[in-house]
Amino acid sequence: MEREKDMGMFKVHLKVANPANPDLFFEEDFWVDTGAMYTFIPESRMKEIGVNPSSSREVILADGRRDRRLLGEALVTIPALNETLTNQIMFGPNDSLYLLGAMSLEAFAVEPDPVGKRLKPISAIIGGFIASR
Repeated sequence: MEREKDMGMFKVHLKVANPANPDLFFEEDFWVDTGAMYTFIPESRMKEIGVNPSSSREVILADGRRDRRLLGEALVTIPALNETLTNQIMFGPNDSLYLLGAMSLEAFAVEPDPVGKRLKPISAIIGGFIASR
């Protein structure tokens, strides 16, 4: 765990629910992982709340292996922000870590604050130079 402190890694508490039936949900602490594109949840946990995959993607795992993983949508709530959004979730192996990935961070318009060990709201950029005319 000393390595995690050195790297500024931290966890945030999330609620994950079935969009078709929000009464089916779980709460868990997720590692904030800007190196992961998708939010990653063990497949058994997604099935537990009745979320079915809608597609799949080929991915490169942290250890360099290639794999094809299932994707589905879930309602993700960040209680600290008091906000809920639909997110694409990658179904991980049943023994995998819970990871909050870059696409979810962007959707919530937050960035990790490793010193404060929290998610910090940021201003969203829409269209860059052209939109500012």
